[in-house]
Parts: sequence; C-alpha cells; structure tokens
Amino acid sequence: MDLALDLTDRAVRSASLYQALRDALGDGRLKAGDRLPASRALAKDLGISRNTVATVYERLVAEGFLESRVGAGTYVAETTRQRKDHAPGSLTPRPGWRWAPRPTSAEAAVPAYDLRVGIPDAELFPFDTWRRILAAESRLRGHNPGTYASPAGLPRLREALAHTVAYHRGVRADPGQIVVTSGTQQALDLVARVLLEPGDVVAVEDPGYPSALDLFASHGARVVPVPVDEEGLVVEEIPEQARLVYTTPSHQFPLGVRLSLPRRRALLAFANTHDAGIVEDDYDSEFRFTERPLEPLHALDDQGRVIYVGTFSKSLLPSLRTGYLVAPGSLVDSLLSAKQLTDGFGPVQPQAALARFLEEGLLARHVRRASKTYAERRSLLLETLSTWPVEVLPSAAGLHLSAYAELPADLPERAAAEGLALDTIAAHRLLPGRDGLFLGYGAVRTDSLPRGLELLADLAGWA
Repeated sequence: MDLALDLTDRAVRSASLYQALRDALGDGRLKAGDRLPASRALAKDLGISRNTVATVYERLVAEGFLESRVGAGTYVAETTRQRKDHAPGSLTPRPGWRWAPRPTSAEAAVPAYDLRVGIPDAELFPFDTWRRILAAESRLRGHNPGTYASPAGLPRLREALAHTVAYHRGVRADPGQIVVTSGTQQALDLVARVLLEPGDVVAVEDPGYPSALDLFASHGARVVPVPVDEEGLVVEEIPEQARLVYTTPSHQFPLGVRLSLPRRRALLAFANTHDAGIVEDDYDSEFRFTERPLEPLHALDDQGRVIYVGTFSKSLLPSLRTGYLVAPGSLVDSLLSAKQLTDGFGPVQPQAALARFLEEGLLARHVRRASKTYAERRSLLLETLSTWPVEVLPSAAGLHLSAYAELPADLPERAAAEGLALDTIAAHRLLPGRDGLFLGYGAVRTDSLPRGLELLADLAGWA
C-alpha cells in the first residue's frame, strides 16, 4: 500500500519530504521495523524526483531514524521512538454518557486460582476438529465470499440452531425467527434499539448482570432493579409500567437459582397484561448436573412475548463471538434492520463451521465430555462449601455456584494479591441485600482447585 504523505503547498520538496517523514516517524504512522517504499515508487507517487527521495532517505539514515539493508530496502530503525504527546482532542461524549470500558478477563495475567464466573476451560475445546472444519468451510468459492451476506446469519446455521434449541432446550423456532449475533451483548443491543424509547422502564434482576443493565441504560431506558429470592425473580415487584423484563430463569446470574414454574407463569401473565416484552437469557444451561430443567419461558409463551437469547461463549469459547436470538415473528424484520444498520452481517466462514459443528453432533459430544470435568470440579467445590460457614444456594446447571456469607470487606483485593480471582454477590447488587461469593469452576484447573479453596478459607477466616 502507498505511504500517505502530504507535500501540498510546500515549495522546497526535499525539506517538505524530510519533515513529512519525520512527522510520520514521530506520531507512530511509521513504526520500528516498517519498510519504506522504494525511492523510485515514492517519487512517482509524490510527483517529485527520485534523487530528492534518495537524498532525504540518506539524511534520515545518517541521523539514525532509518536503516538501509543491502538488497532488501530501507526500514525504520529499531531505535526510533514515537512521541507520546498526542492532543487529547476537544470532542466529548454526549451529555449523560457515563460509561467507561470494563476490565476484561483477557487484559490481566491469568491468576493461579481462577474462580471468576463466565469463563470456560479452553483446554477442553476440540481445537483440532474446529481447525479442520473451519479450513474446509473457508475455500475460495465457498459461501460467496465476495458478496454481502444476510444480517440474519448464514441460513444453514439458522437451520442448525433451530434444530439444536428445539432438541436440547424445547424452544420451538422456525429458522426465520433466528438472528445470529456477536454474542449476548449484541442481541440485547438489538432488542433495545427496536423496543425501547428513552425513558422506558426496563426491569432487571437484582443481583444481576451488570453489562445488561448498563446497555439498557445507555439507550436511555430507566432501569429498575427487582429482587431475586429462592424462587427467582419476584414477579410481583415488577413495576407495572415496565416495557421490558430481562431475566436469566434457568440459572439466575449470579445466584444460580431457577425461576419456579408458578413465577414463570406469573411473568408471562404480567407481560400479556401490561404489553411488555421479556428477554430470556439462557447463557449457560447446557451444563446440567441435577434434575431435568424446567421448560424455558419461550416454550410456555403462546403470545409472542419472549425473546430467547443464547450464546456459545460458555458451551464453546467466548472468542468465537457467536450468539443468537429467537424472536417473535412480529419483531424479526425490525431486528434484522437494526442488525444491518449497526453491524451489517457476521463472519460467514466461522458461521459455516459452527453450522457443521452442530450438524455433526460435535457440540453435544463436547458438552458431554466437558460436563464430566466440570462435574468433578463442582463436586469438589460443594464438598468444601459444606465445611464453611456459608449458605449454599441451589443450582442445577451452569459453571458457577453461589453462597451467602459474611465476608471481610477487602477480601477480593487480598485474594487478588495472592493470585486468587473471585467475585462477590454484593458487587452485583443495586438493592440492599446479603453478600456472599459466586465461585466459577470453568477456568480453574481441577488439580489446583483444592489449594485455591484452602487459600480462600484462610483469607476469609474460615480455616
């Protein structure tokens, strides 16, 4: 590609080229190790003589900014330093924008004892199989790679998803009701764009999923926390003016309890009475360890009130960035237009690979194999929790367990200093309520889990 340099209105070509290159070196457009264009090519591109370019290159080599490699060309010297004094800019966010990027699990060093939630064990993922399938689906003439695909996602993947959610979760869906997304967060964003006006009330679980709360609020919604007890979301506490209810009924985040069948029916009745929508986030219920789960809200809904949201971030890997939603027919076109306006369409080859992964039963095989490992860790965790002064909350699925407990105020910080990463219930509350821990067993190694729990007991004063 051409090197972009502006010599407009500069009379002395050698001086202006020298300064333009110095600016590019200083502001980082040219970095250490970058190869510069050949003098003949740059001269032709800029409309100046080759001798001018050669002279400037020689000067910068002599000054140590560039280095000439015989037979290879001219490169930015490794010792070149970029300026750090870029202007901060005068543009500011719109009034009311109060959000900043949250730290992510990939930004910090991997802790020795990782009890954070929402992180699966990447070592269990069948990388060799995935690599083979992805290569097969990435041929030059496959899936019309030079065209723009449907915002709904690859038809083949939507068909595979419709079969998968029907077979494994009892969600009856036509492929035309499915929109493939870049994970749960994009699915929630599409729903918010289509359903919410500024000032609309969104009821969310408390404690609950902070990223969902922030997303709805960023669209101008008035987010109202609703308490959760041992039966899940307390439906009678939902404000009557709620336009949308966000819930995690199969494995409540973070407490882990299930929404009881009477509460499910009450929630659907509320939505029908008050013309509200329900987002059912089924984020990690593929991993089941006790009794058969209750039917999803979507399976009980006969009025088209429920938008079912799923993801492969827990069952496979977060880095695949693939999720989906199952929408009532009345919303499909609007959701597709929102997807097209904000994201166009997703990566086709990975979608094709995932479709084959589902078609060949490889997801079910992976979940069965991973469940054995997770079940072992879960049993170790439950055995230890039974010896601590905590109240373990019932949980039938997922990759974490929760327990109410009295905690030292600085426990997370002291734990982090010892290489132990964990999450507290209080950090996910808006309403007053009991504190405690929710402990993930997806990322922690089985052989290191006992030592990590010993360390936690010492820090909490339970040893």
